[in-house]
Amino acid sequence: MSNALAIAAVSAVLRGLLNNAMTDQAISTTVGSPVTVTALPPDRIKTGDTEVPQLNIFLYHVASNAGWSNTDLPSRDTQGSRMTNPPLALDLFYLLSAYGKSDFDGEILLGYAMQMLHETPVLPRAAIRTALGSAAPPGPLAASDLADQIEQIKITPQLMNIEEVWKLWTALQAPYRPTAAYRISTVLIQSSKPAKTALPVSSRNILLLQFRQPWIDSVTPPIVSPGASITITGRNLSGLPPKLNFGLGALVDPAVITDNSIVATPPAGLPAGVNSVQVVQQIAFGTQADPHNGFESNVAPFVLAPQITTPQPISIQRGNTLTLAVNPPVGRVQRASLVLAERSIPIPPRPATGPATTATLDFPIPADFPAGSYTVRIQIDGAQSALEIDQNPGSSTFGQLTGNPKIAITQ
Repeated sequence: MSNALAIAAVSAVLRGLLNNAMTDQAISTTVGSPVTVTALPPDRIKTGDTEVPQLNIFLYHVASNAGWSNTDLPSRDTQGSRMTNPPLALDLFYLLSAYGKSDFDGEILLGYAMQMLHETPVLPRAAIRTALGSAAPPGPLAASDLADQIEQIKITPQLMNIEEVWKLWTALQAPYRPTAAYRISTVLIQSSKPAKTALPVSSRNILLLQFRQPWIDSVTPPIVSPGASITITGRNLSGLPPKLNFGLGALVDPAVITDNSIVATPPAGLPAGVNSVQVVQQIAFGTQADPHNGFESNVAPFVLAPQITTPQPISIQRGNTLTLAVNPPVGRVQRASLVLAERSIPIPPRPATGPATTATLDFPIPADFPAGSYTVRIQIDGAQSALEIDQNPGSSTFGQLTGNPKIAITQ
């Protein structure tokens, strides 16, 4: 493949071929003075009474080549390591312009140049090496490796209507001269950085499976406390032995599996607030201990509610700081507040130098807070801790809120 010098190398090769064509055809004798071949922006070419016979090849546009753009992808694995060096595939668009102060100079030069390009639809590798090796100086462009790239360089006339030509020359802010447009394809620029190479395949196994992508319709309950189970309902959940991805890296084995439901306990380490779960069905080919990625479901959300683990009873004098133990631990950047009855008390910002998570939260109780007994809840990233419900079937308040946990605020 070529390197980053390839674009400049193409311009140098085209200029060299045009210069050789003018010399071989003795065009200088035809127009009466030496012919110069340049690769300059048109606004830098002198025109007017001092204008000399001159051909100019100008790169006016660079575009991605659609045919080569998706080769060697993906270029990185799931860990971000470089697997391949995909080429940067480019098409180059040039303007060929002819100059001269005498009658017909421009037409003569343009005619010979277009004939040469018409008879050279593909740049021979030997011609590229010769043009770059004889460039003055031969220096960096000779190291472009343009002649060694797998794709040959092709020259194709590019159709431009009068409006496009007018707009282009207006943008160039240069006097118009007879012009022909050409497309040069394809230049492949590839990095030489080291890439990760896979081990050779020792054996090949083919496993034919029916495509049955798992799908999650709902997660119940939508709000769950730490240590409680969730039920995932959907379809195609047991096509292969499923595991659950809660976003912690390691996959979790479900407790109960049917084709339409899965029962599992969210693992420790999940933060309070909105979390997600995904069904992952891995494929075992029978020759490796590690299964391969197979079918994956959509991602479904659920809310993990925080818990107050401070033993009852809880009492605090107003104007002091209330310390509550919570589960799961709260992250430094999570929003936390204390809800007493209908009043919310946010936690002060935690220092950036503090621990990433904490199992205790300090809430300042205002000095003017009314004394009394209140139900207490904590809210982490919008998820509130639950209040206790009477679970005694023989109780008159069975199924109703007991008001616990409570806090007594004293004067």
